[in-house]
Amino acid sequence: MLAYLVLVLSAAASAVGIVAQTVAARRAEQRATIDPGLLVRLATDRVYLVGFGSQVLGFLLAFIARATLPLYLVQAGSSSAVGLAALLGTTLLGWRIGRGEIVALAVLAAGLLLLIGASEPSISADMPAPVGFVILGVIVVAALIAVPAARLAGTRGAVAMGVLAGVAFAGLALASRPLAAGPLQELPFQPLAWVMVAAALLGQTMLATALQRGSATATAASMDATTVVVASVVGLAALGDRIAPGREAWVALGLVLVVAAVVAMAVVGRPARSGSAAHCEVAVPQRGRDRPRAGVPDARDVAVDGPA
Repeated sequence: MLAYLVLVLSAAASAVGIVAQTVAARRAEQRATIDPGLLVRLATDRVYLVGFGSQVLGFLLAFIARATLPLYLVQAGSSSAVGLAALLGTTLLGWRIGRGEIVALAVLAAGLLLLIGASEPSISADMPAPVGFVILGVIVVAALIAVPAARLAGTRGAVAMGVLAGVAFAGLALASRPLAAGPLQELPFQPLAWVMVAAALLGQTMLATALQRGSATATAASMDATTVVVASVVGLAALGDRIAPGREAWVALGLVLVVAAVVAMAVVGRPARSGSAAHCEVAVPQRGRDRPRAGVPDARDVAVDGPA
């Protein structure tokens, strides 16, 4: 029961990080290609640091939950953070969210709930060395693909970079699952721990890039769905994650719904508006201007969490 509570707290912390990261990412300078210096610039923004700190807390709690819960359950729980953030924004901050995105989020939630219902708590098996090398190779390939993908604009760019961020974060989740139950003081000496760090940095860079290009809910859906699907399949195949007896069909249907929600998000998500005016709707007043443009922020402008 404690592990489930830790997972809920992880999602809540990530939701706080989502809101804070939105403002910082949208007011940072946008460049046409993937920008390794973006995180360096964001690190000088106190709002981003608050969001990043909440995100790190969410990741640490999710890491603890992975010690006894299967990956598809932990990743499904982490994915709920974007919904929690949208709920906080609409109820407390007056954000708006479109009906189409509400439906897509509901479909995503239904798929994740099916995956949760089919899960069975288990301790991870040791990761075979070949699987570890494959994970590292996939992360490197994702980094190479991100270079041309970063040139895509609008929703297409957000979804493409979101999927690649999801691949990186899936690698992080897979690398951390066998480590979660071990002695924490031995982590610096574990090769998988460094794979986890590399995946986190790469995923965070891709995520920040995606946030500048289009609908944040589209980014969230593509990233979370990719992470859940990849982590679920590899966790079941290689790490000893189990499905509750008789509920294999739940997993299949849940994955289908998650992928369908990603497609829906790509269709209904609104591209990020170009120019400084777009930034003003979600950020503090910009330099050289007296006031932000009037209007109520849109829930689609909310950012998404990182490596939880």
